[in-house]
This record gives sequence, structure tokens and C-alpha cells, in this order.
Amino acid sequence: MKTEGIRLYDISRTVSLDLAVWPGDAPFRYEHVLRRRDGASVNLTTLTLSPHTGSHADAPYHFLDGAPHPADLPLEPYLGLAHLVTVSRRSGGIVPDDLAGHDLNGARRLLIRTWVSDLPDDTWPEDFPYLTVELVDWLATQGVILVGLDSPSVDAFDSADLPCHHRLWHHGLVHLEALHLVGMPDGVYELIALPLKLTGVCGSPVRAVLRAARPPLWR
Repeated sequence: MKTEGIRLYDISRTVSLDLAVWPGDAPFRYEHVLRRRDGASVNLTTLTLSPHTGSHADAPYHFLDGAPHPADLPLEPYLGLAHLVTVSRRSGGIVPDDLAGHDLNGARRLLIRTWVSDLPDDTWPEDFPYLTVELVDWLATQGVILVGLDSPSVDAFDSADLPCHHRLWHHGLVHLEALHLVGMPDGVYELIALPLKLTGVCGSPVRAVLRAARPPLWR
């Protein structure tokens, strides 16, 4: 989608019956309650899906009892200028040195692209890059308020204590997981990835979009 001087990039995974989900989580499903072809006035469907389906925002309730649900999350971190960077790490924890060479001056939102973005929607990675407490601490000192990545979690696949989830919360940072950053040039964009106003649940799918515009619009 293009308008004069502006281009939109959809960085969301497509939610379909083939979309890979976290092992053991509920796969996306839908059923027709009404069909026009059967004489109804409308097509009406019912959805079944996990709050962590596709590209999504975790809510702190996901890993802390009594913590906020998606409806309680501040919206400002999910809307604004974001720095997109590519890192070469194939697995293990991403550390500050992995971001060497990238200009993050003034970054408030950081999106990290890895090889995971190149995977099709129906393929699940178990050995993916993830954040480290060291990186989260460093980003907090830089004034970052949101971290997004293409991996399905900010912690390792087999992590039970979820140190990076907790460290992000400790510093007041929010995060996005399972973004689809394939083919995106590194640079500064406007991020739009608002969670749904859901209560009582542990996360929310998002329609994540980057908007690039000619300067000075994205300064």
C-alpha cells in the first residue's frame, strides 16, 4: 500500500489454519455459524485461537499473577518511531555486541530481525535467537521502551523461569514476538502494533505495520 511519499510494510504473520504455534498451544481454527450459501443473510464465523497466535504482544499477566492484561497496557510504546536492525546470530542469547555497527542513537523502540523472519508461516523454530538479561539491561539504559523480534519468544524455547520476560517488566519495557521482518531494510520507521483491548487474558495478536516516509516525517 502506497500513498504520496509514504509506504506501509506489513510485518505481521498471516493467521491461517497452517500457521505454526507454540507446541501445545491452541492452533488457530474457525467454524461457520451461519452461511449465505445455506440461506442466511450473512456469513458468520467463530474463532478459536491463542492470544499468542502469530505476531503478538505479551501481557505481564502471561508470566506474573495479578499483573496487567492487554486492556491495561499503555498504548504509547506500540506506536512511534522504531529502529529496525538485523543481527547475524543463529541461536542463543542476543547480547549488546550483536548490535555493534548499528546506529541506535535516540532509539525508543527496537525491532530485531534474524534468520527466523525467512521461515514460512507453517514452520516452527525451536533453536531461535532470544534476548539476554544483559541486553535488556543495556537497552533500558538507552531509553528503549519496546523491543520486538521475529523469534516466538524473548526467552529460550526451554526456559522455565523466563528471565527476560521478567527483566523487561522490571524495567517497564513492553515487547512484541513473532514479527515477520523478511525483506525489510534496516532503518528508522514508524511502528503501529496496538494490542487489542482484551481483559483477563495473557496477550494479544497485533497487526504490526511499519510506515516509512521521506524526511522529515520520520525524524
